[in-house]
Amino acid sequence: MATHTQGGRVHATPVADDLAEGRIVNVQGGDWDQEMGELGMNPEERIVLNMGPQHPSTHGVLRLILELDGETVTEARAGIGYLHTGIEKNMEFRTWTQGVTFCTRMDYLTPMFQEAAYCLAVEKVLGITDDIPERASAIRVLMMELTRISSHLICLGTGGMEMGATTIMTISFRERERILSVIENITGLRMNNAYIRPGGVAQDLPHGAIDKIREMVPQVRKGIGELEKLLLENPILKGRTKRVGELSLTGCTALGITGPVLRSTGLPHDLRKLTPYCGYDKYDFEVITRTGADAYDRLAIRLAEMRESLKIVEQVTDELQRNPGPVMVADKRVAWPSQLAVGGDGMGNSLDHIREIMGTSMEALIHHFKLVTEGFRVPPGQAYVAVESPKGELGCHVVSDGGTRPYRAHFRDPSFNNLQAVAAMCEGGNLADVIVAVASIDPVMGGVDR
Repeated sequence: MATHTQGGRVHATPVADDLAEGRIVNVQGGDWDQEMGELGMNPEERIVLNMGPQHPSTHGVLRLILELDGETVTEARAGIGYLHTGIEKNMEFRTWTQGVTFCTRMDYLTPMFQEAAYCLAVEKVLGITDDIPERASAIRVLMMELTRISSHLICLGTGGMEMGATTIMTISFRERERILSVIENITGLRMNNAYIRPGGVAQDLPHGAIDKIREMVPQVRKGIGELEKLLLENPILKGRTKRVGELSLTGCTALGITGPVLRSTGLPHDLRKLTPYCGYDKYDFEVITRTGADAYDRLAIRLAEMRESLKIVEQVTDELQRNPGPVMVADKRVAWPSQLAVGGDGMGNSLDHIREIMGTSMEALIHHFKLVTEGFRVPPGQAYVAVESPKGELGCHVVSDGGTRPYRAHFRDPSFNNLQAVAAMCEGGNLADVIVAVASIDPVMGGVDR
């Protein structure tokens, strides 16, 4: 027998025994204690609540299965897989360069980090890590740090909106638009850029890009200051986030959790410092840590990390202005013989280059055709490379059998690992705090399900 209420009245509906376990109750309005009394339920009975996968506060299609004792969460589980797109399997049927177009779409808020991890892994198997031009590495750092700020702004904006602070969302999205405007100017696209390629980057910075970056940085820094004033000493926010979603260093270590969640325990674990890549050791920045290990500290860490990212962007911009040079490896067996430019329809070959290879150089046209359609060969081997994404350690493991396509490409997405903390953070707390705890993890389901 299933019972539900409508308009304050209780209605009973028969349910076949083989279709339901125990008793199913659908409550639609009315006083909870009164409804439970009319239903004759034992107050000690546990209620299982599905939050998601279609819910405005679960950061994508995340399903949370919560067992409740009144307003207290006694058991929490995460259900995933609703956004599975088969990206890793699809990459086995595309060339090494085409693989960038797939992995950039995994965590759609941090596309540059997936591209960088994948390309660094491919370059490691190719044995050309030391041949990547310095300017290409600097541009990679620039794009990753811009993307880090953009991702953190989404985390803070959506988290604020879920707690009822709409102003936090509007300010965060306003500043993110400034970042995306620069990224679009450089790559031709706001998201899913496929800009970082094996061997370097697709194209150099367009004319005027450095001026746009220098104009944007103080504006975004001012916006971060507004967020700090609204958030850090706000008594309402402190009441909603302090001592909420706590997870100790021991818990993080046991669950393999990285990123701001781990750094909120006081451990300065940041791959940009521990195992520098793309020349991060040349730049001056701090690894932000706190010791409260709760949702408030993770929020404060992200705010401070955005300021550090702006410091790196300024340093990279100065370096790029001082040091012109190539942005793709010199080996023509790997580097596409193309001269890309941002046009009205995104990024493609410049018209001058198309006229040249079509009209004056048949050899260049043939080489271009073979390299684009067949791709370059990668010697047999495998490699794992990890980068520090906004959510934590993002790793890419590629395996080559000597062909023009990956034999296997697998990613360690930090959101996938970090979601393991849902039970530890939520059990024993209030139902309303589940939203805050999940927001402090900052999961993106495109990266979890892949």
